[in-house]
Amino acid sequence: MMMIAGFIETYNLEGLLIGLCTFLIIGLFHPLVIKGEYHFGVKCWRAFLLLGLCCTALSIMVGNSTLSILLGVTAFSSFWSILEVFQQRERVRKGWFPKKQKRQG
Repeated sequence: MMMIAGFIETYNLEGLLIGLCTFLIIGLFHPLVIKGEYHFGVKCWRAFLLLGLCCTALSIMVGNSTLSILLGVTAFSSFWSILEVFQQRERVRKGWFPKKQKRQG
């Protein structure tokens, strides 16, 4: 692991690594919002809030700059997802996304 970190630092690749990871983090949150709203409704906003707060705290506490930045990106992606969950509810209402069918007992 130290060899990879040394390679990244030697060739000044931190910016590209952070950019790639940011792209992947944002890409991960898109389906999480859709699946969260589908299975739990807008109540899942609390999970995004909790994740955002935890990542914010961890971002402040870690000593590694790259990890701190990625935790910050994850925190704010999570906070943004709170808004997206409510917007997803509206997209479902408009018929743009499927609505979960109630189980028949």
